[in-house]
This record gives sequence, structure tokens and C-alpha cells, in this order.
Amino acid sequence: MSWILDTIAAHKAGHSVGVYSVCSANEHVLNAAIDVALAHGSGLLIESTSNQVDQFGGYTGMQPALFRDWVLGLAAARGLAAERLALGGDHLGPNAWQSLPAEAAMGHARDLIAAYVEAGFEKIHLDCSMRCADDPAVLSDDTIAVRSAQLCAVAEAAARRAGRPAPVYVIGTEVPVPGGETGEGSGASGIAVTAVAAAARTVAVHREAFERAGVGAAWPRVLALVVQPGVDFDHSAVLHYRPEQAAALAEFGRTELPGMVFEAHSTDYQTEAALHRLVHDHFAILKVGPAVTFALREAWFALSAIEAQLLPPEARADLPAVLERRMLAQPGHWQKYYGGDAAQQRLLRQFSLSDRCRYYWADAEVQAALQRLLANLDGVQIPLPLLSQYLPEQHEAVVQGQLLPRARALAEHRVGQLLGRYARACQHNRHEGAPS
Repeated sequence: MSWILDTIAAHKAGHSVGVYSVCSANEHVLNAAIDVALAHGSGLLIESTSNQVDQFGGYTGMQPALFRDWVLGLAAARGLAAERLALGGDHLGPNAWQSLPAEAAMGHARDLIAAYVEAGFEKIHLDCSMRCADDPAVLSDDTIAVRSAQLCAVAEAAARRAGRPAPVYVIGTEVPVPGGETGEGSGASGIAVTAVAAAARTVAVHREAFERAGVGAAWPRVLALVVQPGVDFDHSAVLHYRPEQAAALAEFGRTELPGMVFEAHSTDYQTEAALHRLVHDHFAILKVGPAVTFALREAWFALSAIEAQLLPPEARADLPAVLERRMLAQPGHWQKYYGGDAAQQRLLRQFSLSDRCRYYWADAEVQAALQRLLANLDGVQIPLPLLSQYLPEQHEAVVQGQLLPRARALAEHRVGQLLGRYARACQHNRHEGAPS
């Protein structure tokens, strides 16, 4: 964790540096992220959400300790030292149990926090912003803060019990829905930047709640506050960063939050220039999630198009068709998110920026089709003209001798290109401001 603390300290000292957080449990995404960290000589922060990984396994089937071991194994296999890897937990709270009364939901949340900290996750996002079954329609800032402080006390005790380093924390109520947008227009039609008064109140009520809960000593380890800088996306459009709209918030962060930076969620699909400017403007922790699996899906579909040019129909994996079939058979991860008629839903299932198809890559039939695609393409020599047609940037890297024309490598390179924007934005020159 020391490299993250050093980076935040350097940022607070006036250097335009930051930390990007890869929020994914996809093996190919994580391999790409590890390669980017190696290429840039940087550390790597990987975070799992309370939906992906919990004490019951989450939708990945992995409990925190298993996820930790798996990620450490991926890093070791590619030569990334363990001290350059940090693990975080995102949206840790009662999110997965909102249908239960608050007391029961918070009981599960306490067990969740303990499991994460005991497994060695060092960056903990305390998120109690969601209402439970017997809560009022809108939770007060005080209720959210009190519950977050209760979970902080659990985390502190778990670290002591397990002999782990004391965690660092992220707080904040200006958080997007875990897992993605709920409908068209929810992200890109306009969203309010967090008001300075709201940010100040969030910090104040959380600090008071920490003191009342007996965890005031942990307050200096509150590393970041989640705020809304005015960036978001929905199924088909992106709300891009406009620095002038966040100027007052950025100034508040620079001058009024000693030792604390802002954490920006939903930075997916921002331009590289916008990422640089976000870091410069004190949004020094950048979260990215659906965009990385969207890039991976683009690569798999491009490789499937190449397969269709090289193999007869009976030999093809036909991955897009298998994915579509499984999404229709198991609609739970997309149905309440994608509206419209049948044709619109079909497009959204495969091409939405919210990328709900990411939940299906672990499906047994989809995985079998993917492995068949990889085997098919590894069994042939992919002609360069087809690479140029379907994966032109990977074609360029192959021609320059930087990349082998192997299916896995091509797909992970596509993801690495996206993550490279984040690495460069977070490593901006320590003696300069944001690019003009």
C-alpha cells in the first residue's frame, strides 16, 4: 500500500499524479492490467465490488481470500511483484442485502467487511448510501455516516485480529449505482457536480461519527472522498468532464481537505485528456470498470469476425451467438436495465456501454465457446489483412514486432490500450500541471 500513500502525498504536495483502480474480476482484463503496470513501472490497484466478491462468493463464486490468492497468482505469473499490487473493496456495505431490514443487512455487511480485511484488502470503500427494506425512502447523511463508522470499527478490529496492516478508507455518499446505470439517459443527459457544501457536510458528519464510534484514530487513514465531478455514461452516450463545472469543488479539495483526495467513479469512456485533467483537478483516484470489459468484448467480437472469414460454419465457435443465447436464457443481469423493443434490447445486450454482458463471460457455455474460438485461431495463421480490417491498432503493434498475433494476446492488448490512458494520466509529470 505504500506506493498508493506515496502517490497521494505527492499529489497533495502539488504534483499531478494519481492512482487508477481497475474494478474487474475478468482474468483477461487483469492480465492486461498487470502488463500495463509492468510497462509503466507503476503499482496496480485492483478492486472487487460487493457484488463480485463477498463472504458467500458473490457472482464470481469467490470469497475475498480466494480472490486475493487468484489475483496474486496472476501477478506472479507475469512477474509483477506482490508489493506493487494493492487490493481494494468497492461499495462495501449492505448493497447486496437491501431487500432485508437494516439490522439484518448491516449484519451481513459487517461480516463482509471483516472477510475483506482479514484477507488483506487494504483499501476499503465504506458505502452505506443504499436504503434497506425498513429504511425511509431517502437516508440522511447522519444515518449513512453512523453505519459507515460501525463498519470502520469492524474493519479495525478485523485487522488487529488477523495481524494485518490497518486499512485505508474511502467515504462518500455521491456514488453511482454499483454495477452500472439503470436506464438510458441516466448518465449522459446531465448530472450535477457535487456541491462544495455537500462535500463539506459529508466529511464533517463522517468525522463526527467516527469519533462517536470510537474509531477516531482511523480518521487520518480516510484517504479519499467519493464525489461526482460531472462524469457519467449510460447505455449509448457519455457525459464528458467539463473542468469549469467542477472548479469550485476542485479548489475545495485542494485547500480544505488535508491528506484527502477525491475519488471519481464512472470515469469509463472519458478521453485521455479528460483523465489527465481530472487527476490535475484533485480527482486523484480514478475508477474504471465496464469500459475494460467493453474493450474486451470488442476484441472477442473482432476475433469472431476473423474466425468467420477463415473457418467453415460447422467449425466456428460463433461466440456472439452463444453469448446472445445465454443472455436470453438467463436474463437476470440485464432485463431490468435494458428497455425498448426486442430489436433495441438485442443491440443493448451486445453493445451497451454499461456492458451488462460482462456478467456472462464465466457462464459455462460462453466459456466453452470462447475457448473454442481461441483454439480455432491459435490453429491458423491470422492473415495480416484481416488483422488490419478488424483490429487495426493491434495490427500495427504486430507489424512493429511489439505483439504476437495470438488471439489472447490481441484481446488483452486491446484492453491494455484503454488502461494505458489511465496509467499515463496518473503518472503525469510531477513538476507540471495538466496538459493544455
